[in-house]
Amino acid sequence: MDKKQKMQELRVFAAEIRLETLKVIASRGFGHVGGSMSMADAMAVLYGEVMNIDPKNPRWEDRDWFVLSKGHGGPVMYATLGLKGYYPMESAYTLNQPNTKFPSHTDRTMTPGVDLTTGSLGQGMSEAVGAALGNKIQGKSSHVFVAIGDGEADEGEIWEAAQFAAHYQLDNLICLVDDNKRQLDGAVADVMSHGKGIGAKFDAFGWDVINVEDGNDVEQIYDAVQEAYKTKNKPIALILNTKKGKGATFAEPSGAHSSQPTQEQWDEAIAAAEAALAEIRGK
Repeated sequence: MDKKQKMQELRVFAAEIRLETLKVIASRGFGHVGGSMSMADAMAVLYGEVMNIDPKNPRWEDRDWFVLSKGHGGPVMYATLGLKGYYPMESAYTLNQPNTKFPSHTDRTMTPGVDLTTGSLGQGMSEAVGAALGNKIQGKSSHVFVAIGDGEADEGEIWEAAQFAAHYQLDNLICLVDDNKRQLDGAVADVMSHGKGIGAKFDAFGWDVINVEDGNDVEQIYDAVQEAYKTKNKPIALILNTKKGKGATFAEPSGAHSSQPTQEQWDEAIAAAEAALAEIRGK
């Protein structure tokens, strides 16, 4: 398969993830749409092409790992794993309901395909660093991917983990920063600015930094991961410049962190996502 065809398949997969993410959250009626939708393209690249995984054997020892540190993004992970066949997609439509296997924050003891339990902001970054160190000590060639939010990066634990990863030269660790410029209380620049930029901070901590100009473009993300694989003796941060709420008609214009739309708004958003998927499939 040539690259052009591969990228088209990833665009379709990203559109499928967006549609299913909306359906997962709609099953509850409200939730964190913004930070889930902004990650759909990155999830498509990781699970559609990059990561070495086996949905039939989620605990395969030599797999690549993915850690969703940004706790509010659970629905996009559930959509991705369902589409990859870790479980029937419809089972994730029990999000946050009694006896569900799909809690708000990802839990490795409940959901097939979840590598590490996360949710408390900053926690997943430390766990990912530990997993990367453990795999490296064991001589594994696998990679650990971790996704953090730019708002989450207010947490000191993120930078303690970043310092540790650089010191131990964890070149098997790739951090995807969902730099969507928004957090719970408003714009990141207003709530807690990252100064010269979050990429500059990772650089100062000794990481190799790759800026992805359009973090909602699968080809740019794919190319950045391939570039990251060339780095030796440093962890790598991919700064994904994304749009919060990307593809959700009621969330994208405002960059909403959490949403409780009306049924009419849900119907409109899902119909728009279905139309977007059909258009991409037709290209």
